[in-house]
Amino acid sequence: MKTFVIPDNTKMEERNIVLDGDIIIGNHSDIRYGLIANSAILGERVEVSGDIKTISDIRIDIWSHIGGTVRTKENAYIGEFVSIDGKLVVKGDLDIGNDVKIKGGFEAKGWIVVRNPVPVIAYLFLYLTELLRMGKDEEVEKALNELFDEEVETIGNVAMIIPNGSKISMDSIRVPSKTVIGNNCRLVGNIRTTSLDMANDTTLYGSIRTMNTVNLGENNIIHGNIVSRGDVYIDKGTHVLGEINANSIKIHETARVDGVMRANGGIVFEREGEDGLSDNELMTLDI
Repeated sequence: MKTFVIPDNTKMEERNIVLDGDIIIGNHSDIRYGLIANSAILGERVEVSGDIKTISDIRIDIWSHIGGTVRTKENAYIGEFVSIDGKLVVKGDLDIGNDVKIKGGFEAKGWIVVRNPVPVIAYLFLYLTELLRMGKDEEVEKALNELFDEEVETIGNVAMIIPNGSKISMDSIRVPSKTVIGNNCRLVGNIRTTSLDMANDTTLYGSIRTMNTVNLGENNIIHGNIVSRGDVYIDKGTHVLGEINANSIKIHETARVDGVMRANGGIVFEREGEDGLSDNELMTLDI
């Protein structure tokens, strides 16, 4: 899970990250939000500051800490030494390990089993193994591409995947590798990543800083600067309210940048001709 994936329609609200699909959080990540999702899988030593609310299952691996209440309409699997500051409410079965601390108490309408649940990484392995046994090779390939492929270019309503060691707060989004953002998202925080691909109609209240390329799709709004050692591409209708500093910049004629653009490798303005095809005009700036 080396790519930070934000699926379509993800919203960062004042206290919660809200998404339609599932969320998978890698080991040693620090999430200064609550989570509202279809299902949630948390790795080892994950910190979540707020509540977690899901429709489907919740899996929390060992030594993780939840700063609020955990609620699910289905089953919960809680590993050893997990601590929950709020209440645990489970409409289905509860599979719980030893030495789990729940300050607000718990409710479970189904079976309660005290044992060590399967670790998250082993659970994912068993899930893929079962798909293979059932002959669903295409589903396995799709799942592997969505979870582990570093070359993810387009995404839809898939899981939100947060790589190991990521830190997400209202101030910043820091991930150790590539970021891929879907359509119609609302994000808050300054993004620090190796490279970034953003689809369409997304609003980011923050800046972008990368080591490699930045590709912004159509009709996005960036409330901050873009700084990159690589190349920056901005498609039609996108609005950057700050400055752009990059190796080179390619920008559509209908895009808008309020601040100064600086690029040692030059700036290319992309214009659409009458036939709908793009023409490029190169401007080299001596800066």
